[in-house]
Amino acid sequence: MMARYIGPDCRLCRREGCKLFLKGERCLSAKCAMEKRPVVPGQHGLARKKEKEYGTQLREKQKVKRAYGLQEKQFRELYEKAANTKGRTGDNLLSYLERRLDNVVYRMGIADSRSEARQLVTHGHITVNGKDVNIPSYLVDKGDVIAIKETKKDLEIFKVLKDQKMSLPKWLEFSGAKLTGKVLELPTREDIDLNIQENLIIELYSK
Repeated sequence: MMARYIGPDCRLCRREGCKLFLKGERCLSAKCAMEKRPVVPGQHGLARKKEKEYGTQLREKQKVKRAYGLQEKQFRELYEKAANTKGRTGDNLLSYLERRLDNVVYRMGIADSRSEARQLVTHGHITVNGKDVNIPSYLVDKGDVIAIKETKKDLEIFKVLKDQKMSLPKWLEFSGAKLTGKVLELPTREDIDLNIQENLIIELYSK
């Protein structure tokens, strides 16, 4: 298993050729690296290379893995879980990625990025159905109530949420006044806003 990447987040976006939204608000501003220099990093970044089939599949997997902040072993285990679940493997994989607690915290607008959401979860700021959950990979289910822990609600980082208007995916709801949200439905393929070609990932792992 490779060690977790600790370099500049923006370099990952440039490598994958698209915004992975790893830096929160910065990704939406003119300061975004993809706006200033949308080329692959390195001295050969401007050179155009025609990728072979394997390379294309690998890049797609790396893009999704990096967007959701997973390591290779975690991503592979999630793929195998998706493959052993009834239904289309690609749809199952994307649904499982979206249902991770760190992603749900991010989607609800509690955190500006998935990495920040992961920190909030691991530091014990989040509860699921009233119970402390500090595992970012925890998979939420329909009807689960996600909330800021009572003893953490007065922290400055959460006070701003009370007046914040957020655009949420239709499968989630969140009240800034109560600092509580709910999983209304399980996410479907149509709920994924990142440009993903999951068939390439399936082809890669099926070899």
